[in-house]
Amino acid sequence: MKVTQTITLAASLMALTVIPVFAQQPAANNPAAPPRRAPLVLTSTAFQDSTPIPEKYTCSAQGTPVSIPLAWTDPRPGTVSFALLFHDLEAVMHKGTEDVTHWMAWNIPADVRELPEGFPPVPADVANGMRQGINSPGKTGYFGPCPGTGLPHHYIFELFALDTKLTLPLDASRSDFEKALDGHIVGHATLVGLFHR
Repeated sequence: MKVTQTITLAASLMALTVIPVFAQQPAANNPAAPPRRAPLVLTSTAFQDSTPIPEKYTCSAQGTPVSIPLAWTDPRPGTVSFALLFHDLEAVMHKGTEDVTHWMAWNIPADVRELPEGFPPVPADVANGMRQGINSPGKTGYFGPCPGTGLPHHYIFELFALDTKLTLPLDASRSDFEKALDGHIVGHATLVGLFHR
């Protein structure tokens, strides 16, 4: 056998003996990655994400529009409450900087996983502590999509899992609401619906 062949064979045998040594290192030196948490997911039985919102939930409804049913998955541990914001990404009122606020709610209990269709527009739910804020038209609770004619608007529901409850007055502004969220968000989910007339 030639010298070069002997060296190559010896190197191959050494490699075979080295690999198992690394494979047998203690688990403490090669810890497994921690399990990934499932993200918070927001859904509705009324429509799929990024599809049209049915008219019954909008200003084109026959009669008063009702709020859209919403449901969400389990949040991460440490969640104390949920907050909800529903707004129109395209519309801005009175030449302002905020888009149209269709629904604000906060202090939704951490064990709640849904808001049913037609949620009543009461400022505060005495039973569970949930509060609903003032929408852009100046009323409490849900305000259905109502764009001008033209291209569809993108309406977005944002659900926030929080590590606290919010101490906001019932007449809190959108700006007050968003400032109160700052530094307390431990999970976030969105659901987008389209609507045009």
